[in-house]
Amino acid sequence: MLYRVVRPVRRSGSRVPYFIQRIPADLKARVVGLKLAIPLAGTIVPLTITEKTPFIRLSLRTTNPSEAKVRQAEIAAYLEAIWRSLRENAPVSLTLKQATALSHDLYLSWAAGEDNERTVSGTIGFDGKWTLDTPPTLEETRAAWVAVVERWEALGASTEPADLEPHVGPLVSRRLLARGIPSVTPETRAILLRVFWEALRDGFASRKRNADGDYSPDPKAARYPKWEEPGRATASPAPKVSLKGLVESWWTEAKAAGRTISTYESYRNTVGRLADFLKHDDAAALTVHDIIAFKDHRLAQGVSPKTVGDSDIAGLRSIFKWAVANRKLTSDPTEGVKVTRAKATRTRSKGFTDAEAKAILKQAAEHVRGRESPKLFAAKRWVPWLCAYTGARVGELVQLRKEDVRQVGGNWVITITPEAGTVKDKEVRQVVLHPHLVDLGFPAFVGGSKPGYLFVAPKAEGDIRGVWQATKNRLAEFARQIVKDPEVAPNHGWRHLFKTVGREAGIEDSVLDGICGHAAGTVGGSYGEVSIAAQVRAFERFPRFNIDE
Repeated sequence: MLYRVVRPVRRSGSRVPYFIQRIPADLKARVVGLKLAIPLAGTIVPLTITEKTPFIRLSLRTTNPSEAKVRQAEIAAYLEAIWRSLRENAPVSLTLKQATALSHDLYLSWAAGEDNERTVSGTIGFDGKWTLDTPPTLEETRAAWVAVVERWEALGASTEPADLEPHVGPLVSRRLLARGIPSVTPETRAILLRVFWEALRDGFASRKRNADGDYSPDPKAARYPKWEEPGRATASPAPKVSLKGLVESWWTEAKAAGRTISTYESYRNTVGRLADFLKHDDAAALTVHDIIAFKDHRLAQGVSPKTVGDSDIAGLRSIFKWAVANRKLTSDPTEGVKVTRAKATRTRSKGFTDAEAKAILKQAAEHVRGRESPKLFAAKRWVPWLCAYTGARVGELVQLRKEDVRQVGGNWVITITPEAGTVKDKEVRQVVLHPHLVDLGFPAFVGGSKPGYLFVAPKAEGDIRGVWQATKNRLAEFARQIVKDPEVAPNHGWRHLFKTVGREAGIEDSVLDGICGHAAGTVGGSYGEVSIAAQVRAFERFPRFNIDE
């Protein structure tokens, strides 16, 4: 009987889940020595099956439950294709078009320069004297690429597949296994060896042109077709897959798995920008060139490399990986796409200075309501002070409700809970109010407020997302009146300052982490909790902000 794990398994003592699947009993004898190329988060994990390998087991390399689920499905689908192919017991035959499509990623990696740190000997079988490490001069760089191209052309002069096998064969096998194809016919193998040699030839030639100062688009880049699974009818076009529809389908599953609406909104906005840029909504028609062009477009707009990489590309990658795992797309067009970013130069701390903090708090205490709503006025009056004494995220405080503020054992406590709105990591926590907040009258303000949200007014259907974001923006603008320095985030600066002041007061980092809602730095630190009593003792040491000094 076959036993297959349907969900990630968590190892004792570790937060990182594992993929574990037993090797099918009917294939055990046949898979010994098989070298798998398991897809995982845009990379390939090599794994060789031995006689002592009862399970396919590897870390999913993430602690995010939703991402782990996507990676689990991707690996399971890959292995299922391997087992199915082995049971069919027939080598796969590929057309020239399919073989050429399979070599596309190899061409891209070398033409784009992603492999320029690797040695030629390690990749294509040359001796150790031939490397692609960047020489110290421009002339030596050019000479190196001229030599590589000449050497590669000489290797390809032979028409015998056996002559190419030592140099290109491992690359062919790896790409086949990445597509779930354990073996091909001898005729197909010969075709693959030749087209992979041609792909490397084109990639090397592109790098040689770059070394000569020519960065014009490579005309040969357009000769590679899209990959089509063996057996698919090539005459009929691939069915269209709506980009925007993919996001909605992903969200239906992700929402049930507990992903936040802010993540959905970020992904939806990114996909919308991509569709507007491409002027079509067909995910099946996307190529890696489209993703690179979109990346370059966003950078040209002045969007920071961090945002493009960590938000745009990362969001698209999550959607496309889910689509591949759920058989909605055959490949991920973001695979291998990266955003180069320079290390940021900082000339000051990320947190407010003591003078800046006091100036913002003084402005909040003396703020006079104009034409703004009572809720926004209350937010400007109290949220900066709450940030200063809790280290909480501004969004967590903006969504506070009257019922989230109460007395526990004689101490005033606020409850930061996902029930009120967005909370990172979706974990509820209680934070003791600093005595200064009590003296300033915050509990009295809460007591005089109507039930429900203290600082935002929900829409008729109860949604607060729009006004929640708008209130955060107004608070940022409020702080910007004091702190003009762009290196300090006007809302997030409080969290940095809270940690700094707390450490200066001798409060343990574990207690500060618990108050702020930061994840523990170790597995041991994740045990237990920072109790109200521990927080009371901490706030006895946390100094007051005296705005009259």
